[in-house]
Amino acid sequence: MALFIGVDIGGSKVLAAAVSAEGDVGRVARRTTPGRRVEARLVEDILSEAVAEVADGEPVAGVGIAAAGFVDADGESVLFAPHLPWRDEDVRARLADRWGTVVALDNDANCAALAELRHGAAREVGRQAGDAVVLTLGTGIGGALILGGRLHRGRNGMAGEFGHMQVVPQGAACECGGSGCWEQYCSGNALVRDARERIGLEPTLLERLCGGNPDQLTGPMVTAAAEEGDLVARQAFASVGEWLGVGVANLVAAFDPALVVVGGGVSAAGDRLLEPARTALQRSLVGSPHRVVPPLVRAELGPEAGVVGAAGLVRSAAAGLR
Repeated sequence: MALFIGVDIGGSKVLAAAVSAEGDVGRVARRTTPGRRVEARLVEDILSEAVAEVADGEPVAGVGIAAAGFVDADGESVLFAPHLPWRDEDVRARLADRWGTVVALDNDANCAALAELRHGAAREVGRQAGDAVVLTLGTGIGGALILGGRLHRGRNGMAGEFGHMQVVPQGAACECGGSGCWEQYCSGNALVRDARERIGLEPTLLERLCGGNPDQLTGPMVTAAAEEGDLVARQAFASVGEWLGVGVANLVAAFDPALVVVGGGVSAAGDRLLEPARTALQRSLVGSPHRVVPPLVRAELGPEAGVVGAAGLVRSAAAGLR
């Protein structure tokens, strides 16, 4: 059986996996992303390590890359990545030469949307040729649009970059170079920052988890503390969830989709994140009492959606499709 590998690279982690044609995930490799202040080659070295671990000596028929950044419409280059060092980098061709196999490249949220459309929460939208918004909450916010049952990439391949919509004029500085971007208030980074700011105001389990050093606090720590009933952690989730609902209300007003799907690492919190988001969506959406408000649901494929979508993308590329 031909081996196709999906690789999802975000601001904090690399996940690579063998994926079947049915979307089932096999061997998995994980690495830490080195950040955005390193040479691009270092990132590609880490991707190569992860792919080699998954391949485990088997010949690879193709590798799909889901990149947290702006990918051009032809799927050749990463034009800009707020959390990675890629700037106008010909990533696809370079990695294809390095690995000696077919490589396909797209934005990480687009890949997640393709996976949910084919195998997950948006299957029915695909069958009915409907519309949906897909969001990925990780280090930042990724987004994708499904219109008429198909992924919509836009003129430049950059449709769905909702995380960098300005929601607070002159707000928090963003790694994209702007300020007040939505992802500064609704993301894994925002969750940790909110929790850090609350530490010290009252006793909290988070202090023990981070050894009394708020700078060592991580998203999984906040999630674990919230599950244990920690008030500070739950307040942080409530804040991020409310910002999620406010932003989704704007997207629903713009696109009137049948469904909104939320994935990415932060979505692992489930209803602890989504319930405040649903409340804020109902409150913030113009005309909500007089319209059908779309369901706001968790992605079915969870944090593996990106690798599943990327593997599906390269399967299509290997077959001469896009």
